[in-house]
Formats: sequence, structure tokens, C-alpha cells
Amino acid sequence: MRVKPTILLSSCAAIVLLSACNRPPVPEPDQPPVPKAAGQSAASRTLHEPLDRAKAVEDATLKAAEAQRQAIEAAGG
Repeated sequence: MRVKPTILLSSCAAIVLLSACNRPPVPEPDQPPVPKAAGQSAASRTLHEPLDRAKAVEDATLKAAEAQRQAIEAAGG
């Protein structure tokens, strides 16, 4: 039985790639792990900026609506 060259080459490539993988280093037990989200990254700011603007617009709209209701009530409506 003869092994096809493509299967042999694929197997060798897989072995080489898998042997290049290694486990991440184990953190020191005396030091707590550093949180990854310690600061705001650019991606985080990009995601939250439109949400913060929308919340600000919503608050302004609700305040304006309340002021309008009070003006209508004060005018006798």
C-alpha cells in the first residue's frame, strides 16, 4: 500500500504546525492577574460613544417634553 504524497505532505505540515503551538505561561501565584479591561481601549470608546450621545439626546428630549407639559399646564391646558 502506497501513501499519496498529498496526504503525507498534509500530515507533515499539520505535525509541524501543531508542534509550534505552546501553552501560555502560567501567572505567578503571588500576583493577581492583571485585568484586561483596565483602561478604555479605542474599540471600547468607539462602541460607547454613540450610546453615550444617544443617552444625552434622550435626556434632553425628556426634559424638553416635561418643560412643554408644564408650560401647557401653566397656560391652563
